[in-house]
Amino acid sequence: MQKKIAFFKEAIKNIKTSGSVMPSSKFLIKKLLRKIDFTKDLILVEYGAANGVVTREILKKMSPNSKLICFEINDVFYANLKEIDDKRIVVLHQSAENIESELRKLNLKNIDYCISSLPLAMIPNEICKRIILNTKKTLVTDGLFIQYQYSLQYLPHFKESFDAENIDTKFVLLNFPPAFVYNCKKM
Repeated sequence: MQKKIAFFKEAIKNIKTSGSVMPSSKFLIKKLLRKIDFTKDLILVEYGAANGVVTREILKKMSPNSKLICFEINDVFYANLKEIDDKRIVVLHQSAENIESELRKLNLKNIDYCISSLPLAMIPNEICKRIILNTKKTLVTDGLFIQYQYSLQYLPHFKESFDAENIDTKFVLLNFPPAFVYNCKKM
């Protein structure tokens, strides 16, 4: 409960970058992670990791040789994420639009999955387009860009980068507020 209160306080102060006043529910997290094959060694990226509620679930499911790279621009959330004691996680105080250059610094070229909690509706359109395009470039073939939003407003932008038949959308009622999960597959 204390973590939820701390998240709420920080989210209210920085609503434009947090996009929500409550952490993701276990139902939303389950939908976000349902298409990830955690039996394999993976390179995963998480955008907008915030207080780490999704991050910790990813870490629980990851293989010992997998790697999770978290992007978080909020100073308080970044500091909290740095406290996670797991050799498989790299926490970056960077914008998601810098994914290509940040992967190069880590001697990585491609990722298997990207899980995003970014509030795209609150980010300038040109930055969102760069984030989506740069993420798609870094995905392996058949890799997934997984994003949740509170409306279908951003679906046309995903269709610009990923073919419509490669986008699967699911609704999660048991979250506050209810959310849509987009699974965008790179072909």
